[in-house]
Amino acid sequence: ALLEALRLTPGPPPGVAADPSALPALLPALREYRRAADAGALLAIEFTGLAEYLALLRAAARALAPFGSSVMFYLAAAVSDFYIPASEMPEHKIQSSEGPLQITMKMVPKMLSPLVKEWAPEAFVISFKLETDPLILIDKSRQALEKYRHQVVVANILESRRTSVIIVTKDSQTPLSLSDEEIAQGMEIEEKIVSYLQGQHTSFIEKKI
Repeated sequence: ALLEALRLTPGPPPGVAADPSALPALLPALREYRRAADAGALLAIEFTGLAEYLALLRAAARALAPFGSSVMFYLAAAVSDFYIPASEMPEHKIQSSEGPLQITMKMVPKMLSPLVKEWAPEAFVISFKLETDPLILIDKSRQALEKYRHQVVVANILESRRTSVIIVTKDSQTPLSLSDEEIAQGMEIEEKIVSYLQGQHTSFIEKKI
């Protein structure tokens, strides 16, 4: 909510200032962003469609592949599960006067398999599995690990995804969650996920040496 943290200041010329109440959350994020940007450690790549995303992911993976096990892919979410191929998109605006509309969508190609097997076969790959039914979450995560042969699935339930997850590997499952105190302090579950996975990645690299 960056725009909520900013306030217009009267001119001339008009300016922008941060809301003082937003500074405790804004300053640490801004410091980390500037640190990464100034060090050349952050490359933001924009995309607008599925085909563009998959092409960019493939290009990035192939560019990073020579770095072997030191590379981590943190694939936090699928762009979509279903899509309409460009070849099947209408050329002109669909007219509502023609009545109800039925759309048949295709399955989005699974990119985990070529990423793991072809594009960057030595990399540490993390995917996410989001479900609404807790009873199938772990089984679905392990099925993904078996199918794609990557290293980690971050399993989460829709209603609790911002406060708790389960890190699933071939041989383990580790729950991570925020306490009430951590939530009150503004901590986000991603901090615990990244910290834990950083340790997992280090162990992965050491095993490869």
